[in-house]
Amino acid sequence: MRKTNLRTITGSGSVDSITTSYEGQYLGQLISAALLSGDTIDKGGITVKPNVKYKEVVKKLDTTGIVTDATCDFTVTADQITLSERILQVDPYQVNLQVCKKDFLSDYLALEMGNSAYTNLPSSFADYIMAHVVAKVAEKTEQNIWGGLVANAGEFNGITVQALADADVNDVPGVTATAFTADNIIDELGKVVDAIPAAVYGKEDLHIYLPTGAFQKYVRALGGFGAITGAGGGANGVDNRGSLWYDNGGLSFEGIKVFKAPGMPADHIVAAEKSNLFFGTALLNDMGQTSAKLLDMADLDGSDNVRIVLRFQAGVTYGVSQDVTLYTLA
Repeated sequence: MRKTNLRTITGSGSVDSITTSYEGQYLGQLISAALLSGDTIDKGGITVKPNVKYKEVVKKLDTTGIVTDATCDFTVTADQITLSERILQVDPYQVNLQVCKKDFLSDYLALEMGNSAYTNLPSSFADYIMAHVVAKVAEKTEQNIWGGLVANAGEFNGITVQALADADVNDVPGVTATAFTADNIIDELGKVVDAIPAAVYGKEDLHIYLPTGAFQKYVRALGGFGAITGAGGGANGVDNRGSLWYDNGGLSFEGIKVFKAPGMPADHIVAAEKSNLFFGTALLNDMGQTSAKLLDMADLDGSDNVRIVLRFQAGVTYGVSQDVTLYTLA
C-alpha cells in the first residue's frame, strides 16, 4: 500500500502534495527492487535470506565415516558429524536525497506541474526519482556483495574481502598474471578449477564468478581472438563464427557454470556453490527498520524542496570457508 496525502491551495487553483509513505506490499516491492535486482541476486548467483534481524547463524552439516561394519550394538563413533557455522550480519543503511521543484520547470516535466504558483512535483517524476534511487541502490548492493569494505560509508564487507582475510579459503596458487587477457584467460580459469576442492568439484550449483572484464576476455577467447586450444575453438572461434557466436547466453568452463558478476573486483575470481553464498536483508522483518518515503517539504517548512528517504538492511557471507576458492591477480 502507498499512502499519499492531498492538500488544496485556494485562489490559484489546487495542487496535490506528493508526500508519500510506502507501506505493506508496496514497500516490500520497492525495497525488493532496490536490493534484489542486481545481477548476482536477480540471476540466481547467491542464496537470499530475506528475514535476518541483525544476525543469523549460517550452519552447514558435514559427516565423515558414517558407514561402518555391522554389529549387534549401537555404537557412535566420535567425530562423525561436524557442524560449522558463520555469522550473517545485516547492518542498516540509508538514502537521503533532496531535490527542488523549480529545477524542473524548464524541462518537459513542467507541462505536468500545472500553471499554479504552488507547483508540485509531478507524480511521473516522483515515480522516476524513486526508480532512479532503486537502481542506484541495486548497483551499490551488487558492488558490496563482492568487494564492499565496511570501513567505507554505505558498504559491508563483501565476499572477496572476507575471503582474503580467511586462512581456510582456498587461494589459487601459481598466479603470475597481472591482468586478464584473451590470451591468458583460459589458462587462468584452469588454475581456478585445479584449486577447487574435490568435495565441491562437480556439484550442481558450483559456479565460477567472473568480473565483467574477465568475462569479456573469456568471450573473446572463445571467439578465436586469443590463444584458445580445445573447447571447440580455433582460429575462428566456436563453430567458426568468430565474434558472432555469443548472444548473451550461458557459458561454462570445463563443465562448470560461468557467472558474470558485475560487482566483482577486477582482480578477483571466485569459485563456490551458490548454496554456500548468502545475502541477508531485513526485507520482511517487523522491526520498523525498512522504510521508503517521499516528503514534500512545502507542508513542513514552506520550501520548494522534496526529500527522498530510504532505509534498509543488508549483509553477505559464505558458509564453509574450505569450499570457497579465491583467485587474485598478481
